[in-house]
Amino acid sequence: MAEQGGHPTYLWWNGERRRWEDATVHVTELGWSTVGAVFEGIRAYWDDRTEELHVFRLREHLERLARSMKMVRLDLHYPVDELSETILDLLRANEVREDTYIRPLAYSADTSGKRFAQLGHQAALLINTSPMPSHLLSGTTQTAKVSSWRRVSDETMPPRIKNLSNYRNGQLAGMEARLDGYDTAFLINAGGTVAEAPGACVMLVRDGRLITPDVTSSILESITRDALMVLAREVLGLEVVERQVDRTELYLADEVFTCGTAAEITPIVGVDKYDVGSGEIGPVTRELEQVFHDVLRGREERYAGWRTPVGVTAAAAV
Repeated sequence: MAEQGGHPTYLWWNGERRRWEDATVHVTELGWSTVGAVFEGIRAYWDDRTEELHVFRLREHLERLARSMKMVRLDLHYPVDELSETILDLLRANEVREDTYIRPLAYSADTSGKRFAQLGHQAALLINTSPMPSHLLSGTTQTAKVSSWRRVSDETMPPRIKNLSNYRNGQLAGMEARLDGYDTAFLINAGGTVAEAPGACVMLVRDGRLITPDVTSSILESITRDALMVLAREVLGLEVVERQVDRTELYLADEVFTCGTAAEITPIVGVDKYDVGSGEIGPVTRELEQVFHDVLRGREERYAGWRTPVGVTAAAAV
């Protein structure tokens, strides 16, 4: 990646590709501008065999961004196709040749000195990139605790969208877990069933079935979760069940893992000091990790439609 002082050369902000150091706002804009902000986490993966970068499910992420913006009453002034090309152009301009995280962030512009619940705020849109190596197939595992914090409910804030404010809920749970000696947390929803982990959805394996909380369980409408359900059904031949999940099912599961753009697939080997299965990564999780890795790296052609090639090598040659 072409970097200056540890950051990319360019980002995209309000319709223009700009140099990193030229993208500034006044300090008084801090605060209310991002209370209602929404964002996307998108990943691009480098294929060292073809020397090509692929963005995973780019269109689906941008369509979810549009839905999130609608929910928080911010207007999106750019068509999804235009934003898609903007992201590809930004990756080419930054000469990205490594696994990378892409973050579009929509927030309220010009909020300094204004009331926090005003209608009609102009939306600002920022897109920046940063390196994020994959941990798939690395053997990484985590332990988890069921948090004392409850997941935000649909009557409080919309949990199904990527609203920045929702992530404070997960931060509190995550900090509590780490202070208590765990790696991560599981949040229970207002109905008393399992919702999700901080920034990640939850899946478990029991008796050969893949089980995950349904989208009315106060979870994010996750694009990675959707992809893994498809792969589990179509490649592994598993029965996939979306339903409410009780806390104790986590203790009795054969396998548990979290999933998401950043989490990818992260095996959970213990919950509340109960070993999950044998206390090691389970066979279904390992197999699903391999399949997911092959899809992301361009080694599985059945799901080529989920990958958008960037063309970084061709751009550099020109």
